[in-house]
Amino acid sequence: MILKDTLREIVKLQRTELEKRDAGITRGLADSLDLKAPHALIVSGIRRCGKSTLLKQIMKKLKNFYYFNFEDQRALNFEITDFEKLDEVFHELQGDSNFYFFDEIQIVSGWERFIRKMQDLGKKFIITGSNASLLSRELGTKLTGRHLMYELFPFSYSEMLELTNKKSAFSSFEDYFYKGGFPEYLKYNNEAILQQVFSDIIFRDIVVRYGLRDAKVVKDLAIYLLSNAGKEFSFNKLKKLFNFGSTNTVISYVSFYEESYLLFTVSKFDFSFKKQLVNPKKVYSIDIGLSRANSVSFSKDSGRVLENLVFLYLRRMYKDIFFFKGDNECDFLIREKGKVSQAIQVCYKLSEDNKEREINGLKEAMSKFGLVKGIIITFNQKDKLGNIIVKPVWELLT
Repeated sequence: MILKDTLREIVKLQRTELEKRDAGITRGLADSLDLKAPHALIVSGIRRCGKSTLLKQIMKKLKNFYYFNFEDQRALNFEITDFEKLDEVFHELQGDSNFYFFDEIQIVSGWERFIRKMQDLGKKFIITGSNASLLSRELGTKLTGRHLMYELFPFSYSEMLELTNKKSAFSSFEDYFYKGGFPEYLKYNNEAILQQVFSDIIFRDIVVRYGLRDAKVVKDLAIYLLSNAGKEFSFNKLKKLFNFGSTNTVISYVSFYEESYLLFTVSKFDFSFKKQLVNPKKVYSIDIGLSRANSVSFSKDSGRVLENLVFLYLRRMYKDIFFFKGDNECDFLIREKGKVSQAIQVCYKLSEDNKEREINGLKEAMSKFGLVKGIIITFNQKDKLGNIIVKPVWELLT
């Protein structure tokens, strides 16, 4: 519980800090959010990917609004009962407004009850959070049908080009291939920023939030998975490798990483959902710069780095992504409306030595799902092999 006078000072200070913040380049998501819709708009994403900056870009379209960041250290004791006092402070300091911007709201238990109540009064909410599971769990109980979910990622290649004032070309892509897309890192080029992001996720978003005892194993497992981007893993093998007491513990830890947007897992395609759950999975990092800064072995396999970048490009657009494994392998299958619509292979450099293997994996997937064309993404090659298009990755990303 917080005193009203304390809330008043926090609101004043946060507003001042907000006005000083650089609005940065316009994120692609900024134009996708419909402020006229009656729903609460929920933006989730990893820490420091630009959610607060996105809010500021949306705020610029409005004459008046309310703003509060619940992760502010000065607001650590905020409780559900403090929302009424916060609303009073907003009106006292800033007059009337229908727009509420709340940063990292999932910290406050029961927050969705206040949102529901105010929605009934015609108020509009734009909310951010860094944990997908907590947000969806609470939204599913109190705000069913009354919210729209969006995800924000670190900068795409196109956004990085705008930030750095560069043109799409092989040379500029090489920079993105190494640095990734975290805004502050691209701006200041200091790896300590990415190391702090990783540390905050492990300790604040996972260890503290879920009451875990062994912070070291949480960190070590995360680094191991980030270091093996693009490779298959099984929960049982991880259990043995890290001496976990049960496979369920490993499953929980990996779900915590995913919920915090640190990494993603991709299932092997199978028409049986039950088999998808038990089959080995592949893992991909949220950002290649973040992985490089926190794992000494991540950057040693350029092919895996390229595969990770292609995955992130696809994940921004599609939710149902799988890998294919029959007699041969294909890196990505895209499923839309219950049907596989695309097959994509990733190969750092096509050569006479690997061409047959890469093409056979893609063709087998195309044949199985009735696809008339396929794509091979390379680092910097362009070609056409019958009904297979070979495209350099920097062309794909722009």
